[in-house]
Amino acid sequence: MMAARTLRSTSRRHLPWNYTMQRYFTSKKCALIVGAGDSTGAAIARAFAVDGFLVCCVRRDGVKVQELVESIRKAGHDAEGFGVDCRDESNVQNLVEDIERRLGPIDVAVFNVGANVRFSITDTTARVYRKVWEMACFSGFLMGKEVASRMLPRGRGTILFTGATASVRGSAGFAAFASAKFGLRALSQSMARELGPRGLHVAHLIVDGAIDTPWIHENFPEAKAKLVQQGLVRPQDIAALYVQVHHQPKTAWTHELDVRPWVETW
Repeated sequence: MMAARTLRSTSRRHLPWNYTMQRYFTSKKCALIVGAGDSTGAAIARAFAVDGFLVCCVRRDGVKVQELVESIRKAGHDAEGFGVDCRDESNVQNLVEDIERRLGPIDVAVFNVGANVRFSITDTTARVYRKVWEMACFSGFLMGKEVASRMLPRGRGTILFTGATASVRGSAGFAAFASAKFGLRALSQSMARELGPRGLHVAHLIVDGAIDTPWIHENFPEAKAKLVQQGLVRPQDIAALYVQVHHQPKTAWTHELDVRPWVETW
């Protein structure tokens, strides 16, 4: 395992003392977004911010996560940023402790780490396989375990895991990624069955289709044509589903859903 980065909040720089302290002594509900990247993760963070949460955005790169935090604040919403490698258990424990102590109770936790790679099985090294599993599955377990321990005494909370096509189908060249996503799905199912009767809503959301991101457009020339015919999944539409699932009444909980554009073959 690579050395874990030290937990640090990146959101307090250049802020007036009274502004910082006022934020830290509020008890506003928090939404923890692990894997708050440039596209889907950022959209999920923005959606929960608009919904009234103080969003705690987490990714390994503390500089990039701060850019997301500032954009959310400029829109008039609350956000904090953390540069954390969530493959390390102590990092995750410190992260959750820090948020609950300074900012407020975590009411929603989203695990959105990707780690999609493509190698033939003979070219997949042990290091690659292990790293993908640590990022896309093991760190999800660490987050889920830690936030569940805080939510259970309160008898409420939502834990959401982002899945992919590889969560249900191991395609050629995706042995490492599919193995990790299969594992994450199993984790979500086990947690849902264990924690649901105790008031915690756990769900797995499968995104089956190309997402409208710069990376897709750079690597797949046909993406532009798909975009015209609404054949790419928009990050903001994915994010809206996460908020909807969180607000579901206990009488009608979804524990797994799949989302894809209308032209996707499945």
